[in-house]
Amino acid sequence: MPCYEFDGVVPVVHPTAFVHETASLIGDVVVGAGCYIGPFASLRGDFGRVLVGEGSNVQDSCVIHAFPGRDAVLEPASHVGHAAVLHGCRIGSYALIGIGATVLDGAEIGADALVAAGAVVTANTVVPAGGMAMGCPAKVTGQLDEQALAWKRNGVHLYQQLAQRSRESLRPVAPLQQEEADRRRTTWSADAAEPLHVKRSARG
Repeated sequence: MPCYEFDGVVPVVHPTAFVHETASLIGDVVVGAGCYIGPFASLRGDFGRVLVGEGSNVQDSCVIHAFPGRDAVLEPASHVGHAAVLHGCRIGSYALIGIGATVLDGAEIGADALVAAGAVVTANTVVPAGGMAMGCPAKVTGQLDEQALAWKRNGVHLYQQLAQRSRESLRPVAPLQQEEADRRRTTWSADAAEPLHVKRSARG
């Protein structure tokens, strides 16, 4: 992985974490045990500190940064979707930051909360534990039900498994020139995870 010392401060990555080789860690970054840091994620600790708590995931093309003397904190088991941007905020355990969402300085996302895809959480906004926020600027629209909470937690656990499986089996290869006749799939079971709207429609 591209990992850079800055101003005498070296990133820390727990040996059980997985950090993709294209992710970039700069300066005062601490990645905890069992974390997953996806391709092209940028964790820049050149101003403030970036703390990624145990069992958290930071997916593809995310950016995490903070102002000088401030921290960007992901508490244990945080779940940060593709291309999200976090700046000087705090994300609670089992909170889900949706795809392409932005969370700005001083914002606090409570444990088990959900920030919808594409939402913009403005500075100093507080999303309560178990709450859902959506829109631009994001507004709290209510509390998540038990099905949504369980679905969200399953996503965290799936990425914890992905971190372990990536450490064990991800390796660079040359691509095949054509698809095999009986091409196998990865060994995830088909019911390991599915979109929440699919889960809800199956229930109804």
